[in-house]
Amino acid sequence: MALDITKILRSKKKPLFESWMQNQLASEGLREDLVSNEDLRAQSEELVDILVQTLTPENLNDPASASFDPVLEILSGIAMIRARQGFSPRETGVFVVSLKEAILTWLQAEVKDNFQALYEESLKIGRLVDHFVINSFETFIRGREEVILRQTDEIAEISTPVIRLWEGILALPIIGTLDSSRTQIIMESLLNEIVSTGSSITILDISGVPAVDSLVAQHLIKTVSATRLMGAECIISGIRPEIAQTIVHLGIDLSGIITKATLASALRYAFNNLNLQVKKVASANNLNQ
Repeated sequence: MALDITKILRSKKKPLFESWMQNQLASEGLREDLVSNEDLRAQSEELVDILVQTLTPENLNDPASASFDPVLEILSGIAMIRARQGFSPRETGVFVVSLKEAILTWLQAEVKDNFQALYEESLKIGRLVDHFVINSFETFIRGREEVILRQTDEIAEISTPVIRLWEGILALPIIGTLDSSRTQIIMESLLNEIVSTGSSITILDISGVPAVDSLVAQHLIKTVSATRLMGAECIISGIRPEIAQTIVHLGIDLSGIITKATLASALRYAFNNLNLQVKKVASANNLNQ
């Protein structure tokens, strides 16, 4: 009579689950700081339930069978949650691999007198769970990429604040490398602020830009052009000596753009352009003396 491992797993579902949970809770890699024991137990129980319900003698030989879609859906959900919670890829992989170890341990106890059948069924279980592991890794990577992209967008927004220095004067300090995607964020933030404040002068301060090459210069020129189309004058400040030498060496033409060495110089130019004056006023104590 052929061995039906699926019946064994269904009949031993409860002790199999408890054995798997014991192994997870005893593991040195248990991350109680990221997931509670109750949540871990709920995730594990849901996975075991759907797995033993789905397994049949036919699909056990076909890990890619569509009948395993409910199992993969649960695994994908767990992997995605773990990616967002801060688990490592190894910790996520161990979660699934430890299930294989629990199944094989119970299988050895049930089929200990039939070594040929034990070998064949162990290979089937191994291929099946390995397929689950690969799927979990792929989902985990997608989850991590989503987290990284979201964090990158948040950092980009934080690192490009548009500051209202004075009535009619905006400043945007740029820190770090300037690429195409960041240039787009800068343009959108700056143009929206020009519209909302009615400012006529903007200052792009590149003191925090580590280096300027032809690509960075093109991004700056595009930003200046977009600002001018909105009716505002644009000044580039923070031109350090080494950046000036690089721009000249590369043959980049910034002659049509107002540039200043420091933000203070750019602000002084903006004040003059708007016919504004800032004067020191003696304190009341000095006037009374």
